[in-house]
Amino acid sequence: MKVTGLAYRHYVLAVLLGSYLLNTLDRSILKLLLEPIRREFGLSDTQLGLLSGLAFALFYSALAIPVAWVADRWNRRNVLVLSMVVWTCMTALGGFAGSFAALLLSRIGVAAGEAGCNPASHSMLADYFPRESRASALGIYALGAALGTTLTGILGGWGVEHVGWRGTLLLAAAPALVLVPLVLFTVAEPPRPRIVVKRDEPMPLGMALADLLSRASFRHLCLAAALHSLAMYGSAAFNPAYLSRSHGWTSGEIGLLVAATGVAGLIGTFAGGFASDGLSRRLGDPRWQMWLPGAATLVVIPVQLVVYRGSGSAMVVALVLSGLFSLVFFGPSYATAQSLAAPRTRAVAASVLLFAKALIGMGLGPLLVGMTSDWLMPTAGADSLRHALLLVPLFNAWATVHFFLGARHLRRDLATV
Repeated sequence: MKVTGLAYRHYVLAVLLGSYLLNTLDRSILKLLLEPIRREFGLSDTQLGLLSGLAFALFYSALAIPVAWVADRWNRRNVLVLSMVVWTCMTALGGFAGSFAALLLSRIGVAAGEAGCNPASHSMLADYFPRESRASALGIYALGAALGTTLTGILGGWGVEHVGWRGTLLLAAAPALVLVPLVLFTVAEPPRPRIVVKRDEPMPLGMALADLLSRASFRHLCLAAALHSLAMYGSAAFNPAYLSRSHGWTSGEIGLLVAATGVAGLIGTFAGGFASDGLSRRLGDPRWQMWLPGAATLVVIPVQLVVYRGSGSAMVVALVLSGLFSLVFFGPSYATAQSLAAPRTRAVAASVLLFAKALIGMGLGPLLVGMTSDWLMPTAGADSLRHALLLVPLFNAWATVHFFLGARHLRRDLATV
């Protein structure tokens, strides 16, 4: 098997994209199930935010860095396979939960498994693809998030109405029966590049972290991704409930709109990776890897104001556009993190970015929206969630600042790698 061949590297990219699609599906399917879960267990919005956000993110982010440290020393393909087995089994077990506590534990198990997916995959892809096409490759890989969101909308909307939330979780876990053997038996661990000046040895974890965080562009990238993710996950967790409560939509209608936003996100993710690579090459300036996601995050702010202040077709169109612009950052951000990392710290670089994204974004986003909604409930009533979701554009404005600040330091920092 020629692991350096063009056809094979694109095959690996397709398989890893499939693993990320499943990762996103098993993580995101819960947002379509929150309303029936709330009704069955009698939960508050704060508890829903904890279930869909902080509980997952704490374990996901806490395990991501040590798992990445293992991936930088061991076979990354095997790390990915073990991760997939854990998260899919825990997704299926969630379908048998008899209480809020049991469901919470199953989601923690999903988080523990998913912690190994992106660091191992990003590191492998960084070794399969050269720097000049890395944003494009990672942008294609990141399409798994948009495809997973699309499938979440289709499966979640249909599942709630036909097999209930428990059956939907079992269906979400089923594709792993095919995908796990495919990764295990057809994906090869790529050779790691040798370093001419420095020793070709893994850095100690503390040294690897210090090396990455010494670069101002990497620090700003992590902050920008974290704040943008806070907005993205906070809105994604509660958009279905918002559509149900404030607009009276059915589960099927909500599922179709979530699927449409997934398709829009697919376009945004694909365009973000290829456009940033193209602009960087054509203009000879790597700062486009941060300028482009910064511009997209800036554009999404007024779009989201329409989502949460508008109604009818304007609200629907704005929600789809929000899905498009929100996912532009994926490819350029992941590629920048890999380019700022030494070859033996690439999995750690991915995990640090994902740590910030998960702990702040995925963890605090849904929880802050849920707590704000509960706090506003006595005065705002059914519209409390609509008002709470207005936090989302505020955090995107903050994220924009860090994308552009990071771009100021990027060229200098790349020269030190």
